Amino acid sequence: MRALGEKDAVVVGHDWGGLVAWTMAALHPRSVRRLVVVSMAHPRLLRAGLRDPAQRRALRHVLRFQLPRLPERRLTRTDDDPVADFLRRWAGPDWTHTADFAEAVERYRSAARIPQAAYGSMEYFRWAGRSQVRPDGLRYARRMAAPVTAPTLQLHGTRDPLVLPRTARGSGRYVAGAYEWRELPGIGHFPQEEAAADVATAITGWAAG
Repeated sequence: MRALGEKDAVVVGHDWGGLVAWTMAALHPRSVRRLVVVSMAHPRLLRAGLRDPAQRRALRHVLRFQLPRLPERRLTRTDDDPVADFLRRWAGPDWTHTADFAEAVERYRSAARIPQAAYGSMEYFRWAGRSQVRPDGLRYARRMAAPVTAPTLQLHGTRDPLVLPRTARGSGRYVAGAYEWRELPGIGHFPQEEAAADVATAITGWAAG
């Protein structure tokens, strides 16, 4: 933002990007004018949600991703299609039968095969898993108790099978500014893909205040 000559921004994040957006708003509040979080609970709620057996089952793939190198190899195999499998299992049912879904699979498959991209993506999961019991993760959880002062919009699909709506619902307790929770009926973990026009309208409306 400084390089662009801006002092703050409307910050939008999905999934891991949502985790980063929550973090930025809590730890660098003057940099975030407005916040939009898509498909991600507040980090402290997500951590607490791991006590829920259903949420633990929803994130069981994180345990498999702790293995060194093997998850990356599977993600980039040419005789298998794990990218399409992940998208199909984690999306809402309506989107997976469209031409947009096929285009998205190709886009994400190509991205996963960029050298070292798969490794970089797996490292997110490894830090998230291992930090639960490490000092850096505990320090992070404590710091994330700081209230978010930016007006915050939270968008979440009712059929998200990864971050369950009941885990994310209630994130507003960590927001001191204006807060709005919106559920998207029939939508899975990828609202910006599954309901692109609706999400874009919501974001631009929120950004305009």
